[in-house]
Amino acid sequence: MNTAPRTSAPHVVVVMGVAGTGKTTIGPLLAAELGVPYAEGDDFHPPANIAKMSAGTPLDDDDRWPWLDAIGEWAHGRAGLGGVVSSSALKRVYRDRLRNGAPDALFLHLTGDRTLIEERMADRKGHFMPTALLDSQFATLQPLQADEAGVSVDVSGTPEEITQRAVAALRRLDS
Repeated sequence: MNTAPRTSAPHVVVVMGVAGTGKTTIGPLLAAELGVPYAEGDDFHPPANIAKMSAGTPLDDDDRWPWLDAIGEWAHGRAGLGGVVSSSALKRVYRDRLRNGAPDALFLHLTGDRTLIEERMADRKGHFMPTALLDSQFATLQPLQADEAGVSVDVSGTPEEITQRAVAALRRLDS
């Protein structure tokens, strides 16, 4: 578990992880549990990024910077009010970029077995991210480091179980 600054104000939580870990499922459930709004990180992508990923081409850093900045702006606007937003945030430098916009953001890293994640991705309907990009996601992933404010939660189990583990882990940061 990582440490975070203690504050009485609601946090902005960035739900992160590779594609298929359930960011879009867990994010809204977590937001409801915390009583704060949810923003879908994919909605911050410019159309060119969606087209690139839909074609099976991984994004490069130049593609990601405007997307991360847009998420960071949303998170900054929620400072002191709380919120939950999803973002793969796979590299430390991406999380640092998000923290530039929202220094007090906490990260919830959804982790899990690659086989389970691939099965979940295969079951998704209408999502632009193909399972072919999963290997590039895992290759890019740099898990949360000890000096980063956040927690990691395993994605096995039901969405409700995962959410409850996430809420408990986040609450321990403030205790």
